[in-house]
Amino acid sequence: MLYVPSGRWLTGSFNLTSHLTLFLEKGAVIIGSQDPSHWEVVEPLPSYGRGLEVPGGRYQSLINGYMLHDVVITGNNGTIDGMGMVWWEWYSSHSLNHSRPHLVEIVASDYVVVSNLTFLNAPAYSIHPVYCSNVHIQNISISTPPESPYTVGIVPDSSDKVCIEDCIVSIGFDAISLKSGWDEYGIAYGRPTENVHIRRVHLHAFSGSALAFGSDMSGGVSDVLVEHAHLFNSKSGIEFRTTKGRGGYMKEIVISDIQMENIYTAIAATGNCGSHPDDKFDPNALPLLDHITLKDVSGTNITIAGSFDGIEESPFTNICLSNITLSTNSASPITWECSNVSGFSDSVLPEPCPDLGNPSSSSSSCFYLLKSISGKSEVQ
Repeated sequence: MLYVPSGRWLTGSFNLTSHLTLFLEKGAVIIGSQDPSHWEVVEPLPSYGRGLEVPGGRYQSLINGYMLHDVVITGNNGTIDGMGMVWWEWYSSHSLNHSRPHLVEIVASDYVVVSNLTFLNAPAYSIHPVYCSNVHIQNISISTPPESPYTVGIVPDSSDKVCIEDCIVSIGFDAISLKSGWDEYGIAYGRPTENVHIRRVHLHAFSGSALAFGSDMSGGVSDVLVEHAHLFNSKSGIEFRTTKGRGGYMKEIVISDIQMENIYTAIAATGNCGSHPDDKFDPNALPLLDHITLKDVSGTNITIAGSFDGIEESPFTNICLSNITLSTNSASPITWECSNVSGFSDSVLPEPCPDLGNPSSSSSSCFYLLKSISGKSEVQ
């Protein structure tokens, strides 16, 4: 165990090791240095091929792990503060030499636990498990100011057997975002994000989505169960993002028992979102969005109930909406927008667009998840 007692502890980037518990006592605050020389520049992740924001390398995260087994980051509600203000300023002024660091990034590891801590002011992502298996993120709080540019909370990336539960995230862009690589690099790496269970979370995303899928999803995203979530004060509640050239898929996803408050667009899916890392992508690599079920959803003060903008050459298919009631405000006369999408609906208000208005003809029309995720048998 690496024990951090009460107090304020300034540090640059550092690495964890296998079979280690990093424990922050109550009142302990790990503070990330704002001096870039304290942050090593490392190679891009192979499923991305370059830094996300600046071509080339990227700043290593504050807390790192590589090829670890059995690592725990926990405490008695201690705090990890990335002091991201200077990084946000450099990003906004286009002054970055390399892509921004994250707070915690664990790579190619298994049996990872992050629990019972507060994460503040991440330069970019707060928690980023990538190429990992058996990840449990529980009872954590994540916060950045609303104006922090493109800050993201929890980002499972090309990882499997992930459980996220009992967390509160209030962030500048996306609260939880599921990813799996970028264009030709993600397709070549070929590792999906799958077998993910998210439950009992409270998510606030100021300029992005409370729950996002993509747009970096070239390795695929599938077998995801989200339940008992509270989404509030966000630009969008649930959003699927992709674009031509991404390839990959988003499929076999069930989202249920969702409460939304003060959301501009409650449910969205777009096939024209995101840029490309370079000009080497294959424009014929079309993504697939299929077998998505949203059920038992309620919302108040919603401006647009749903916006589904698919891809003409690869429409979004088998979208099932069931028992959804969204109370829309008077700010927009349009409640649903649809193109290149097909699916089913039952007991949905306001009434969805005709492309999604077909009644479900059988139970097979909607996808239901039966999976064992993180050792817990779940049935939906």
